[in-house]
Amino acid sequence: MSSEYIIDVNEADFEYEVLAFSQNIPVVVDFWATWCRPCKQLSPLLESLAYEGMGSFRLAKVDVDENPNLALQFSVRSVPTVKAFSNGQVVAEFAGNQPEERVRAFLSNITPPSQMSLTLEKGNSQLAEHEWDTAEETFRELLDSHPEHPEILLGLAKALLGKGEPFEALLILRNFPSSRQYARAEILLPFAESLGYFRQGNMQQDTDLDVAFVNCVRLASKGNIPAALDGLLDILRQNKRFRSGLAHKNFLSLLELLGDEDPSTRSYRTELAGVLF
Repeated sequence: MSSEYIIDVNEADFEYEVLAFSQNIPVVVDFWATWCRPCKQLSPLLESLAYEGMGSFRLAKVDVDENPNLALQFSVRSVPTVKAFSNGQVVAEFAGNQPEERVRAFLSNITPPSQMSLTLEKGNSQLAEHEWDTAEETFRELLDSHPEHPEILLGLAKALLGKGEPFEALLILRNFPSSRQYARAEILLPFAESLGYFRQGNMQQDTDLDVAFVNCVRLASKGNIPAALDGLLDILRQNKRFRSGLAHKNFLSLLELLGDEDPSTRSYRTELAGVLF
């Protein structure tokens, strides 16, 4: 399944595609076999991380049955075996299937921080500080060169929602790519939809709780997330199932927007649990 970031290699082109290529960019070699059950779990994870890495390393796949000399040359005694090459040399390796966090740690040790990763860290720091305008600028800059990167898309959606601008955020969240950020995008979607209805002047106001909910969305649209969360808790204390869980879902959306780094997030989660359970 050769692509920009993933390539199938064999005994004929290994020296060029792996050893020579690794003089510039690290190459991670996945030694695998069609009959290997753990390979069926590890290989897709490596491929996903290669796409996520956006060129920070190349993934080279070697079928050991078709390339036995390579397996012999690099002392591959079992599959899957993963070896990282830099400057033509093996610099790290592991054998057997590994959990995702260990594979990520393995990759982080062989790939130097790129300009993209540093800028991404900057954008996430701006989100944590609720600097929505500068965060939007940072993520738009990244999006120009990495238009399908899930973490960048999520960051831009958060920045837009933090500014009270739902429509582009809705477009991003409703078409979010399959990735480890997908679940977080789904959490944001209820508030994005509520904010969209609010901006259109199309929110239900039949009861006092409806009016209170509209006010919560209004407060959040102005960046006053804590006041919006307090209002949603009041609604949930009176009706835990308000509008088929709409208040609860918006509460979780706003916690995602507030961010785990915010010192009040944990206390709000505790308060929510006390109200619901």
